[in-house]
Amino acid sequence: MLFLFAITFGTSVFAQTRSYTEGSVWAASFIKTNAGMGQDYLNSLKTTWKAVHDEAIKQGLVVSYKILDGEAANPEDWNVLLLVEYKNLASMEGTDDKWDAIYKKVIGDEAASKQLRDNRVSMRTIYGGKLLREIVYK
Repeated sequence: MLFLFAITFGTSVFAQTRSYTEGSVWAASFIKTNAGMGQDYLNSLKTTWKAVHDEAIKQGLVVSYKILDGEAANPEDWNVLLLVEYKNLASMEGTDDKWDAIYKKVIGDEAASKQLRDNRVSMRTIYGGKLLREIVYK
């Protein structure tokens, strides 16, 4: 009897279809700008982060990107969200050399890259990041 129940209801669970497909992959970075540094940080992103990702789009490494700015919900919350859209997880693999070339082209040598990192440390705190899959309903 238990066997018949498992086959009857187990099959219906496996037979269910999803009402969505998996879309592109988004890399999200959560940033908290330091007091009075919001505009400086956003201006800094325009000259480097945006330029890097514009070149990555030209080279087919990413699909799109977004920068979202808002108010923190509380003192421990982030206020800037950086989003980068990739076609899929596989498109993120094996591209380190291409990314290195883009960074060198846009930012410069290792000394320039270190200077940029040092400047941004005074402007923001990185709260973390996530990879997310877009859900597209059928």
